[in-house]
Amino acid sequence: MQEKIHDMYHRLYDFFGPQKWWPGDTPFEVIVGAVLTQNTNWRNVEKAIENLKRAGVLSFTRMSSLPVSLVAEYIRPAGYYNIKAGRLQNLFTLIKERYEGSVDKLFSEETGALRQVLLSVRGIGPETADSILLYAASRPVFVVDTYTYRILVRHDLIPEEYEYEEIQEFFMEYLESDSEMFNEFHALIVCAGKQFCKKAVPCCQGCPLEGM
Repeated sequence: MQEKIHDMYHRLYDFFGPQKWWPGDTPFEVIVGAVLTQNTNWRNVEKAIENLKRAGVLSFTRMSSLPVSLVAEYIRPAGYYNIKAGRLQNLFTLIKERYEGSVDKLFSEETGALRQVLLSVRGIGPETADSILLYAASRPVFVVDTYTYRILVRHDLIPEEYEYEEIQEFFMEYLESDSEMFNEFHALIVCAGKQFCKKAVPCCQGCPLEGM
């Protein structure tokens, strides 16, 4: 199985090339993006991030001091903006109260403890927490999404009943603990899912994983 997983990675990398994820200038921007990308596509998130940058509020100090209603207006392009503004505020409150308003102090936690802290925030689920861990804090934690599940099931690498934690353990068991590789691998899986392994009608012809 380890050989198959490495084969998958190299096939995708050779086909798509390096993805250089996550697009963000600072760890804080990545944190915000991870929350905003829930249930929407990245283009909409980029519009919301651009609104925050244009307003000069894309920093913890500035953004955490804004009324939730104003944050919601800035992030409106990302959809579910009132809900997401509330989730951001929940996270900001935790950072203020437990880490003196410092993202660096938040990230000083050990990986397992940091994951539990993030999951304790209302509205932050496993995929969002792990995206923050991997892309903002550079921790070797594999991010699982619907593309990951779909591709693994269709290639008979995992049973259909596998849930998030089991899929994550599957990758972390067979791959070396390397945040850069996890970063690249997840990004490549997303590329394959969007271009070839589509939900309704997969485009298997020409897929780099064809015949694997």
